[in-house]
Amino acid sequence: AHMGLQARLMSQALRKMTATISKSNTTVIFVNQIRMKIGIMFGNPETTTGGNALKFYSSVRLDIRRIASIKQGQDVIGSRTKVRVVKNKVAPPFREVEFDLIHGEGISREGDVLDLAVEKNIVEKSGTWYTYKDKRIGQGRENAKIFLKENAKVQEEIEKEILEKYRLQKTGLTE
Repeated sequence: AHMGLQARLMSQALRKMTATISKSNTTVIFVNQIRMKIGIMFGNPETTTGGNALKFYSSVRLDIRRIASIKQGQDVIGSRTKVRVVKNKVAPPFREVEFDLIHGEGISREGDVLDLAVEKNIVEKSGTWYTYKDKRIGQGRENAKIFLKENAKVQEEIEKEILEKYRLQKTGLTE
């Protein structure tokens, strides 16, 4: 009798909520976990709990995973995180992004700047060394990030070059 009870309740609740949510211009965020389906040979064995209602009613679904720990010495200070857009009714779906999520800080801007700069050949990475305009900015990714954090002018310069490569203008949306 209890099988699917949670799913049924979820479906009823979402049906009642959707109208109110859209009228009040509200965003609701559900956090769910992944379970394994037993005996699946083909397709994805992963499934989310609580039935299919959430999948159908949601406008955006993100698959967020920790792919590595970021350490400073022996201490874990954050996570390398991968986000996949599984469903999107408001923009193109199936996009992927990786970033550093630093505990107590949020998404690492320096990490993003470094990754994009390497991708666009603004910062050169050879072995573990990162070089910008013939100047070594760090051995190892974490050290290069620390350099950028401590040298705001250099980081701004690199950011400007990245934006130019993407043909974007910097807006006033910084901290």
